[in-house]
Parts: sequence; structure tokens; C-alpha cells
Amino acid sequence: MAERDIWAVLDSHLAEAAVLRRALHQSPDLSGDESLTRDLVLQALPGTSTPTKVAETGAVLRLGGPGPCVGIRGEMDALPVTERTGVPWASQNPGVMHACGHDVHLAALVAVARTIHEVGVPVPLLVVLQPREETYPSGAKDIAEHGILDTEDCAVMIGAHLQPALPAGVVACVPGGVNASSDEFEIVVRGESGHAAYPHLADDPLLALAETVVALQSVVSRSVDPMRSAVVGVSSFQAGQAANVVPDVARATGTIRALSSETRALLHERIVAVSENIARAHDCEAEVMITVGEPVLENDPRLVEVVAAQLAAQEMPVSTDLRSLGADDFSFFSERMPATMMFVGSEGDTSLHTATFLPTDADLRAVARALLAGYLGGAALVARGLVEA
Repeated sequence: MAERDIWAVLDSHLAEAAVLRRALHQSPDLSGDESLTRDLVLQALPGTSTPTKVAETGAVLRLGGPGPCVGIRGEMDALPVTERTGVPWASQNPGVMHACGHDVHLAALVAVARTIHEVGVPVPLLVVLQPREETYPSGAKDIAEHGILDTEDCAVMIGAHLQPALPAGVVACVPGGVNASSDEFEIVVRGESGHAAYPHLADDPLLALAETVVALQSVVSRSVDPMRSAVVGVSSFQAGQAANVVPDVARATGTIRALSSETRALLHERIVAVSENIARAHDCEAEVMITVGEPVLENDPRLVEVVAAQLAAQEMPVSTDLRSLGADDFSFFSERMPATMMFVGSEGDTSLHTATFLPTDADLRAVARALLAGYLGGAALVARGLVEA
């Protein structure tokens, strides 16, 4: 079948994909408990290959023969949100909802897999059903470190995510860093407690930590190149229990975001230095614990170029300037192989992770078309020997 017909084949599978999307939406699973979602998707996939189960509740399935393949990631987990969409196929799992579009992503992936299976293209497809995108430990990290991608000769990874900030139908396909690294920190300052009426006899960790919180607000503005994006944010603060007692310990936690690995490393160093030096000035001691999370999500420029060309050929509007300090563990794939994450505009103005977020069938079609463009672009690079597993 000629390549120009593949898009029509995709459209022929969208009605069944919409039915699958509703079934997935109606039966959402939380992170780490995605077995039923996984099995429902596997049942909908074509072919007779036996899936390999990975990362506890995840799976990969190869469609096609041997040789380097193109992977497409579909994340499976829902969120602890009580749905308020009012549709007949709303979640039947109380307090759990597909409020981030993962049901749409999965259904679109199935439509693309059926299309590729029907057309019989030469470069194999690896369907990657990933658990635990919304929480730690990361499902993408587990799959990337498992070795299955090497075993399957996966040379390229493709992903797409709905993004209501974009106009409906627009696909952001941007080279370089598009999502930030995401780390968390905890600062514990220890001092000497005492009576609040005699502060000179105490070493106040609360005051030291309060000054630290303020000082951290200038880490980005005074330590990071203004042309680079970053965030250091303190989001919790705990100290003391009584109004007349200077506490002996104070704690704060926060987030670190950066769009380059160099900036990420710099922020780690500055947070430790600022915290320890301010505590020392107050005769206290500071301990900084940094939990390393997702790396920067880097889109491969070569892959972006060929995928964007596929999108443009189908007259899909392409944006080249959307970057976000949000994070996605798809970055664990992008640090190991050429990869591209696309963001797809959705109808409506409801934000992700809200109780009324409800993408349309048109959004499903846009995601499916973006994923197919990603596959075709990746397959072109694989076929020309420009990427290796």
C-alpha cells in the first residue's frame, strides 16, 4: 500500500479507538495498579506477538520483523481526582480519573498500531505501555533500565501529550529541551531550643531557615544565566509547636526545575551552599537532601526535523516554540536514544489534572496523527541508517 494511503487507514481505525478511549476512561487505574488498563490495551492491539511484561504493571509488544524498531510510549495511569464531567462514560472508579489525557494517548497508540499492522511498513513498531508516569518510582525509568529496549533493538522513541495551552490541532514539535528536569529538596536546620522570651540563649533554626527561604528566591536571578529557564521553589515549611518555645529544628521542602543539565547541577550546588552558610551564620547546622527525579527531556533535532515535515505534509499546524518547566519521565527514554515528545493542542479550555478535563474525539484524532507522523519520521531515520539502537 502506498504511503499516502496510510493516513486514510488511520482514519478508518479511529471510531474503534474512540470506543476504546471511553472504556479506558470509565475504568481508570492509579499509578502502580495499571494491570487492568494494560490488559485492556493489549487485547485491542493487533498481531499475534506475545507481549513482554515489564516494570510490574507495564508491557512492551513488538509489531513487525527483526531489526531496529521505532518505539511509541503510551502512559497508562490515572490521577486521584473525583470526576465532574457528567458524561455517561465517566469514571466508575470513585476518586480516580483520567484527568491528564492518558486514555486518549493509549487509544491513539492502538489506532496507530493497527494502522501500521494493516499497511505492513518495513520498520517494526514497539508499543511501550508505561506505568507510573504520574508518580515515583518512575515507570519510564524502570523500563529504560530494564534492558528490554536494547533487547528489542529500539532505535527511536516517540511520545505525544495533550496540551490545552495550545490551540486545538496544533502540534508542538520543538528541538532541544522541552520539559525540565525535576528534583526535590528538603532542608533541615538544627539549632538549640529555648524560651522565646530569652532568644539570646537559643540558636533559632526557624529564623535561619526563614532567611534561607528568602535567599533561595535569588538563586535563579543571581546565579543562572538569564537566557536559561529555571525554578527553585519552596513549597512547605514546618517548625515548632508552641508560641513561647524556640524550636530546635525547622524543615522546608521544595522543587528544582531546569532546562539544561548544567543549570540543574548549578542549582543543586547553590541550594546546598546558601543553606549551609546561612545556618552557620546563626550558629545552626543545615542538612540538604536532594532527591533526583527526571532529567531534562531533550528532543533530538534530526528526529524533530523529519517528524515536523511529516506533520506539515498533512497540513497539521506545527508550533516550534513551546517549552515548559513541567516534567515528564519520557525524559528517561530521551537520555538514552533519539526521541521526540510532541504536545498536541486540545479543544476546550479546561486545564490538565482538573475534574472537568475531557478531550474530544477530534483531540484523539490529532494525537493519533501526531504519533503516526512520529513513527514515520523515526522509521525514515532507521531505514536510512541514521540512528542505531
